[in-house]
Amino acid sequence: MQQQISIRQATINDAAVIAEIVAMAIGDEKILKDYCGENPLEVLQAIVASPNTQYSYQNTLIATNHEDSAIGAIVGYDGASLNKLRKATLQIVKEMADKCPQIADETEAGEFYIDSLAVLPNFRSKGVATQLISAICLKAFAEGHEKVGLIADLGNIKAIEFYKNKGFQPVGSKTFFTHEMIHLQISKDETL
Repeated sequence: MQQQISIRQATINDAAVIAEIVAMAIGDEKILKDYCGENPLEVLQAIVASPNTQYSYQNTLIATNHEDSAIGAIVGYDGASLNKLRKATLQIVKEMADKCPQIADETEAGEFYIDSLAVLPNFRSKGVATQLISAICLKAFAEGHEKVGLIADLGNIKAIEFYKNKGFQPVGSKTFFTHEMIHLQISKDETL
């Protein structure tokens, strides 16, 4: 039986689960601690609960099951806003973890950027990520963006194939937190 999944705009009340999902999307405990200190989930939750940060609930769509429990999330924003959003994000990191990580820009003006996407383990392989990608692309295109982009670790072949199967095409590469990444984009006139 196919599970009923709904997509909605996140609220501040979703901060804890979004923080967990962003941590899963980052995926590397060392990177999390380098970025957020010894209590990364606490720092991420503060970032998510704050407006105008990279991982803010304002920039997040939530997938819920039939019980309205969050089962996945996707974070995205206008690439032109990266520096403003990152400044607010890093201010919270500095205040809470006394860290000032140096991070390469992973996006830029000219694309709506998917920053983070993850689905809770018990709900994977059920179409949740596909619905989240579709919903955020529709949102981005409705807001007037011509392209939606993201980066994926070159070592994560499964993720790269997933995005390619959704219509994303390679447009370059980037180094992010010492990982080699592929930059993928989909244009407004391509279908998901």
